[in-house]
Amino acid sequence: QVQLVESGGGLVQAGGSETLSCSASGRTFSLLSMGWYRQAPGQERKFVAAISASGDNTYYADSVQGRFTITGDNAKNAVYLQMNSLKPEDTAVYYCYQYIPYYGRAYWGKGTLVTVSS
Repeated sequence: QVQLVESGGGLVQAGGSETLSCSASGRTFSLLSMGWYRQAPGQERKFVAAISASGDNTYYADSVQGRFTITGDNAKNAVYLQMNSLKPEDTAVYYCYQYIPYYGRAYWGKGTLVTVSS
């Protein structure tokens, strides 16, 4: 129905940068809230960042505030996460989501692994 596919990630050195991308396709809509969560080994999935449907508002977890930047492209139905000053504790599987009010639910990608080496 709705598919989200993440790209980017991999092995990054501490202090380095990486950009994650996520594109939505299928029976989706434009101008939707999108964002990112992450799940570290042995931990629950946690919020990272989100961007409002208009793109005017962004939200960040305290742990990434000032280091990560979320942007969106409504024309491409995509969202991006620029990650700077990466730390080993940022190591996790990063999941993209898109909330579609018409369906009353969020859709998720399969995730992409980011490993930050010290």
